[in-house]
Amino acid sequence: MKFHQITTAVTLVAAALTGSLVSTQAAAQAKEQFFPALVYRTGAYAPNGIPFANGFIDYLKLTNERGGINGVKVIYEECETAYATDRGVECYERLKGKNGGATVFQPLSTGITFALTEKAPIDKIPVLTPGLGRSESQDGGVFKWNFPLAGTYWVAADTIIQDIGKREGGLDKLKGKKIALMYHDSPFGKEAIPMLQERAALHGFQLSLLPVTHPGVEQKSTWLQIRQNRPDYVVNWGWGVMNSTALKEAQATGYPREKMYGVWWAGAEPDVKDVGQGAKGYTAVMMQHGAEKKSDVVKEILAKVHGKKQGTGPVEEVGDVLYMRGVQAAMYGIEGVRAAQERYGKGKVMTGEQARWGYENLNLTQAKLDTLGFKGVLRPLSTSCQDHMGSAWTRMHTWDGAKFVWSSDWYQADEQIMKPMVKAAADKYAAEKKIQRRSAADCQL
Repeated sequence: MKFHQITTAVTLVAAALTGSLVSTQAAAQAKEQFFPALVYRTGAYAPNGIPFANGFIDYLKLTNERGGINGVKVIYEECETAYATDRGVECYERLKGKNGGATVFQPLSTGITFALTEKAPIDKIPVLTPGLGRSESQDGGVFKWNFPLAGTYWVAADTIIQDIGKREGGLDKLKGKKIALMYHDSPFGKEAIPMLQERAALHGFQLSLLPVTHPGVEQKSTWLQIRQNRPDYVVNWGWGVMNSTALKEAQATGYPREKMYGVWWAGAEPDVKDVGQGAKGYTAVMMQHGAEKKSDVVKEILAKVHGKKQGTGPVEEVGDVLYMRGVQAAMYGIEGVRAAQERYGKGKVMTGEQARWGYENLNLTQAKLDTLGFKGVLRPLSTSCQDHMGSAWTRMHTWDGAKFVWSSDWYQADEQIMKPMVKAAADKYAAEKKIQRRSAADCQL
C-alpha cells in the first residue's frame, strides 16, 4: 500500500472513532425526562379524552419552550387506552422502561389506577391521579406511590352536598330531602358512594343509587325511577356521552336542570354543547379551574406553542375546561420533577423513585403558581408523607345556556368528615394487601 493510501486510511479510521466518541458523549449528555401519556382519542369517551390529552401534551411542549425542567428536555409518548383497563395496563408495561424509564404515569381512568396501584410499588414509578382514582390514596402512609393531587372524588361529593345545603338555607335543612346519585357503573362512578352515604347519615337525607351501564347512552329506566321517586336533587357522576344523554333525558322528562349537579368530569363543554339552552341551570363542581381562556398560561401556550404551529389540537379549544384539566395535570407532573431536582440535583434527569419524593414534597405557593401562569386559576398545594392530595378546594360553575359561569365561592372539603374515612379505607386496604404503614424513617427517604 502506498504511503498516501495508508495515511488516508488512518485518517478515516481516526475520524470514524472520533465521530463515534462524540456521538457516544452526546448520547451520554442528553438530558431527557420521559413522560408517558396514557390517552384515549378513540372509543366512547374520545370527545372528552381528546381535549384533556391535547392540553396535557401542549403543556409539555410549553415546558420545553421555557427551557425544560432546569435545562432537562421533556419527551413523551402517547399510548391509546380507549379508557379500557386492560389496554391501560398494556400501555404501562410497554412504556415503563422506555427512554431510560418512565417518570410518572397519569392514567386518566379510575379502573386503570386500581390496576397500576398494585404495580407501582414494584416498579417504583409514581402514579398521579389529580381529580380521579382512589379517594383513600390521599393517605401517603399506605399509598406511597399514589398521588391524587388537588382533589379526590370524596372532595367533590362532599362539596356538592355543601353547595346543596347552602341553596336550602343550611345543611340542617337537608333532613327529609331526596338526593339521587346517578353514577357510571364502574370504579369511577362508585367512588362517590361512601361520602354521600356518610353525609346522608349526618344530615338525614334519603340517598338513592342509580347505576348507569357503560357507556351511558341507555338511561330510560334510570329516568323512569327519577320520575317516580321525584328526588329533590340529582347528582350526575358521569363521563363522556353519559352526561349529554342525562341532560337530554332530564329535558325530555321535565326534570329541572337547576336541580342537577355534576362531578368535575361532567361539567365541560362536550357535555352541554349539544344540549345548549336545554342544559341551562346545570351546575358542576370544579377542581378549582374552569374554562380559563384569559389565563396567563393559555396566553403563553397560544404564543409559544400554537403560535409556532406546534399545537396538539384545534386552537379554538385552548383554555376549555377539559383542555385546562390536561394542562393542570401536566403541570403537576413537571413540578414534581422540579421539586425532586432540588434534592437530587438541579438540571439532572430524575428517576421514578426520585420523582416520587418530589411529588411527596410539593410546595406550590401562590407565587409559584402565578409565575407558572395559573394566577386566578389554582390555589396553593402542599403535599407531605401523610397527605398525598395537598389541596381540597373546589367551586361550582353553572351553564347559562351558552357558557359556564362561576356560581359559588370557594368550598373546602370538611376534613372532620373526610380524614377518618380516608384512614379507615386506607387501613382496610393495608390489611387486605398486608402492607405496613410507613415509618417515620421511611417518610424521610
